[in-house]
Amino acid sequence: MTDQFQNQPKISITSAFDSGNIAVTAQSDAAFDLAIVKDHQSDFYQWFHFRLTGAKGTPVRLRIANAGGSAYPEGWKDYQACASADRADWFRLPTSYGDGTLTIAFTPEHDSLWIAYFAPYSMERHHDLVGRIAAAPGVIHERLGSTLDGQDLDLLTIGEGPKQVWLYARQHPGESMAEWWMEGALECLVDSHDPVARSLRQRATFHIVPNMNPDGSRRGHLRTNAAGVNLNREWHGPTAEKSPEVLHVLARMDQTGIDFAMDVHGDEAIPYVFIAGFEGIPNWTDEQGQLYHRFRDTLARRTPDFQTKYGYPVAGKGKANLSMSTNQLANRFGCVAMTLEMPFKDNKDLPDARRGWSPERSKKLGADCLGALHEMLDELPERAS
Repeated sequence: MTDQFQNQPKISITSAFDSGNIAVTAQSDAAFDLAIVKDHQSDFYQWFHFRLTGAKGTPVRLRIANAGGSAYPEGWKDYQACASADRADWFRLPTSYGDGTLTIAFTPEHDSLWIAYFAPYSMERHHDLVGRIAAAPGVIHERLGSTLDGQDLDLLTIGEGPKQVWLYARQHPGESMAEWWMEGALECLVDSHDPVARSLRQRATFHIVPNMNPDGSRRGHLRTNAAGVNLNREWHGPTAEKSPEVLHVLARMDQTGIDFAMDVHGDEAIPYVFIAGFEGIPNWTDEQGQLYHRFRDTLARRTPDFQTKYGYPVAGKGKANLSMSTNQLANRFGCVAMTLEMPFKDNKDLPDARRGWSPERSKKLGADCLGALHEMLDELPERAS
């Protein structure tokens, strides 16, 4: 038994923890060959999260050899991996991509270092966030239902105004910047000293799902839930067997109605913050489109972290995919809906060489989005009772 422990390598990589994902395929001292593990019952993969120990002061080379077959290989161009010694301050590591392999090469300054595709947002932090916000005055917390792994689907309701606003994040669990955005938005919204928040709470009722996909988050998935299902392709007909998360949320949306909805995401390839709308839905109205552009332009004026030049192609008339939440909700409720995208890389408009796009910037963007909504909330049309 003593020899077994003595023969264990000093430098090691592990991932058996919340949102962990990596497989060690080979090791030679401080050089590792790694592979990202696919989402359960799915071919999607790109999220990684692991811990490197015992390498302080030693040049390390980490090669993710299956990066070229990932869901979005364009996401590796100009990408830098995230790392933290204390899981609070996340910074970027020297990273290169070529011949289908992502290589992270550096010399650690700490005995223990967590390395991830983006700064993780753990389920423990999620529970802390929900508990803290639910304890604030005027906040209602509900368990909408259970996921396939038996986790709770949390809903926070804030405000007492007539406008019905829905904010929801992490349909794709590997897009952890989306819950950092949620933390910023929620902290702003319950701040009793914030005049924008006070006004919003008086004029609107906010229904907020900080994490739509707890199972995928804990399992270390990029894009799917416990059944290997992409939740953002289930909004036309969710089922208890495949997508209970969407089923529960959409049922409550049908009860409340929606005036404004935002689905919060991260994009692997595009190094900018942008929003995507609902062009191409069958029930499109010019009024909806004008209000969508009003929000977009207001947000661009409020923060230099947001721009309107780069984004996704616009769907043609009648070509919108109604299995996606933004299109489904805009078509179903006649509301203003949008998908917010933040980069896994840096924001080219305002780069940060040390951190790239970060949890802190995600949080500040959450507050800025509330500020933009505050400016246009009264322009949203009154819903039929």
